[in-house]
Amino acid sequence: MDDARIIELYFARDEEAIEQTRVCYGGKLYAVAMRILEDREDAQECENDTYLKTWNSIPPNRPVHFLAYIVKICRNAALGMLEYRNAAKRSAQVVELTDEMQQCIPDALAEQAFEPEEIGHLLSAFLREQSEDNRKIFVRRYLSGESVAEVAEALGYSESKVKSSLLRTREKLRGYLQKEGVSV
Repeated sequence: MDDARIIELYFARDEEAIEQTRVCYGGKLYAVAMRILEDREDAQECENDTYLKTWNSIPPNRPVHFLAYIVKICRNAALGMLEYRNAAKRSAQVVELTDEMQQCIPDALAEQAFEPEEIGHLLSAFLREQSEDNRKIFVRRYLSGESVAEVAEALGYSESKVKSSLLRTREKLRGYLQKEGVSV
């Protein structure tokens, strides 16, 4: 079933929407949560929470990119669970991703002039300007939270190519955001 039809089921408040979301994207949602949490039960709980949060947010929201919408919900649920579970501890994977992105995206508290949504729109515009390969690498690494090795294997690249692509893309993003008036 295509995304538009699934979204229409949500708007019709038809519970089949949840089942179709699970059939089409359950594996991807589970994988995103599993990469962050590294625990099967917690990943399954995040996947199920994603279905509930999607049910509660559509309507009124009508996502243009349904998969990106639900992956974001799942990733945020997993990060929230990780934060709760580890309270004082820090996950090495989350720290690594955060450190990489801090090089080019400002801290929301430090940069009051731009709302997170505005920075998100700028990031989307920037990614549309990148080559398809660079965009895939960037999104898999930072949206899906895949390791460099996982990205390389999935796309058939060497790890060094993925690392250098990520570095160049982060540098370009930093320059792009500065050009747009976002101090990094």
